[in-house]
Amino acid sequence: MAQASSSVSSWKSRLADAWMSRNALSRALWPLSLPMEALVRIRAALYRADWLPRQRLPVPVIVVGNVVVGGAGKTPTVMAIIRHLQQQGHHPGVISRGYGRMVAPGSSADAALDVQADTPAHLAGDEPLLIRQATGVPVVVARRRIDAGRQLLALYPRTTVLVCDDGLQHLALHADIAVAVFDERGLGNGWLLPAGLLREPWPDHTSRRIDMVLHIGNHGTTPAPLPCPPGTRIFQASRSLADEAISAFGHRIPLHTLAANRVRPNVALAGIAKPQVFFDMLHCKGIHLTQKIALEDHHDFSEPNTKNDNPEVWDAVNTKQLFMTEKDAVKLFPLIRNLKSSQPADLQLGNADTPNAWAIPLTLSLEQAFLATLDQKLSLIHGHQTA
Repeated sequence: MAQASSSVSSWKSRLADAWMSRNALSRALWPLSLPMEALVRIRAALYRADWLPRQRLPVPVIVVGNVVVGGAGKTPTVMAIIRHLQQQGHHPGVISRGYGRMVAPGSSADAALDVQADTPAHLAGDEPLLIRQATGVPVVVARRRIDAGRQLLALYPRTTVLVCDDGLQHLALHADIAVAVFDERGLGNGWLLPAGLLREPWPDHTSRRIDMVLHIGNHGTTPAPLPCPPGTRIFQASRSLADEAISAFGHRIPLHTLAANRVRPNVALAGIAKPQVFFDMLHCKGIHLTQKIALEDHHDFSEPNTKNDNPEVWDAVNTKQLFMTEKDAVKLFPLIRNLKSSQPADLQLGNADTPNAWAIPLTLSLEQAFLATLDQKLSLIHGHQTA
């Protein structure tokens, strides 16, 4: 099993390298990208010609998504936009497909789900659940995003704007504002999947009009130049880890206090598209790791001693000082609370009852000009709707 896992990891590493350059592997895969590019172009042309219909919702819709394969920073961008909209007096809601979620027994596969803070992650999807817990705004998931939007507006009629978590390539839903998110990888080698990072051609012949591009780099770095469609503005953002950590029971503690703790070895896990990014950011915060547990994106955790149990994870929960992303915490923290039936009374590091599993929130600093442009576009849409 370990050998098979190592082989898969090695193959993924080779593929990631190929997506960043036009090497032998990416060139071998390039012919396979041509049918995908043809399908993307034909589908986009059908929507532009109104042969395939786009559906509108009665409030403005901001679509935030990736043109490249995951890990660009879409969900942190969604949460940052939501918080800004709240500060501006809007009542935002979020719609999503809820990647990887399961349909509740007895429910229709097409049914929309109103996500609550305590909804199990396997029913909501880890990213919609994280957005709900972190921002408190209404979140509805459904197989068809238009159904999610209609259900959210029916349940929460005060909603004034919807943010669609992902969906740049979902052309059936009309977007009033479309935001494409890139990270430090930029366009990679510039080829479409499976030969490159791109989900669609860029910067020409994109599936829908892109209003704004957000290029995210790690704090203190400047992303490489990025070509954009004519007339599309590009803005910068930087990401870093917050200065505090949160336990499964809601304790908050400065990250530097945990960095100075030498009672237990430091272990980090990340079930995200690019685990090494999280590990590197921990290092920048002074957290020196003795072990890194890199898991598949959207990894589903199981209780110890069950079929899909990951012994490394539970060993870290019980005997190490464990750091994880917020996205992992929405799935792992409920299991930790179930196993530790009573909430620890104090936070004296080294005590047996002290929490030793911590989620580190990601902070995203958006360029002020990006927020001002978003506000301007929204005001124009609202003015047109009320005219």
